[in-house]
Amino acid sequence: MLHPAAAHFAVALPIISLVLGLLYLFKPTEIMSKISSRFLSFAAIFVVLAYFTGKNDAKEVIEFLSSDAKAQLIQHAQLGLYLALSMTFIALIKMFACYKRAFKVEILAVLLLAAVTAATFYQGKMGGELTYTYGAHVKGYAEGQTCIAEAKEMEEDEDEDEEEEE
Repeated sequence: MLHPAAAHFAVALPIISLVLGLLYLFKPTEIMSKISSRFLSFAAIFVVLAYFTGKNDAKEVIEFLSSDAKAQLIQHAQLGLYLALSMTFIALIKMFACYKRAFKVEILAVLLLAAVTAATFYQGKMGGELTYTYGAHVKGYAEGQTCIAEAKEMEEDEDEDEEEEE
């Protein structure tokens, strides 16, 4: 269960990176460019880490989720992949612009980062719904327990049917 920790960093670091990027736009100094670029690189690393830890954790919980929850989990995973790719791309643009001292390219990177940060908020909302509405990774949550109980009943019914046939 590494995903919750990685996901919190994956939400917080883009926000910090955006704030630092905006500060850089208001006062463009070389040191602010470097600081905002480094934070954006760390944000990209944690978004990618959150994607892979989420992919791993999803394997553990998908069988206990309802069909609605499974559909939402699939959407959550797809958006996570898009966020990981786009955040990495933006970090590369920002690092390039920092290295080349291209202010207009850094503006573009900060604007793209704003859009991805907004998508990250939506991603966090989806993850929260998976946890608090559907009980993904919540030990003893009713929906997961219901699925286990239904599966057990189905197995017992199958066993009874087999005994009657003999």
